Amino acid sequence: MTFNEMIQSDKPVLVDFFAEWCGPCKMMSPILKEVKDSLGDEVTIIKVDVDKNPQAAAAYQVQGVPTLIVFKKGEAVWRQSGVVPKAGLVNILQQFK
Repeated sequence: MTFNEMIQSDKPVLVDFFAEWCGPCKMMSPILKEVKDSLGDEVTIIKVDVDKNPQAAAAYQVQGVPTLIVFKKGEAVWRQSGVVPKAGLVNILQQFK
């Protein structure tokens, strides 16, 4: 399944644009795991390495990492750069279920 096919989903898709060298990105990794554990199949989480996928980063105007974007039916419905706490992410994703 391609990236574009995945973000067309009826359920929310959280895309984490990250880089291996980014300290705050490393902080987001366990938070994203906890979010997935809390919400299970209600949400899809995709990680996109901006160094390996610069075209995806450019397409969504990702200026810094981490940048989190929530897609619903192919449309970006929420975005934020920086570390986002688990509770905040869970609340946001539940709004788009």
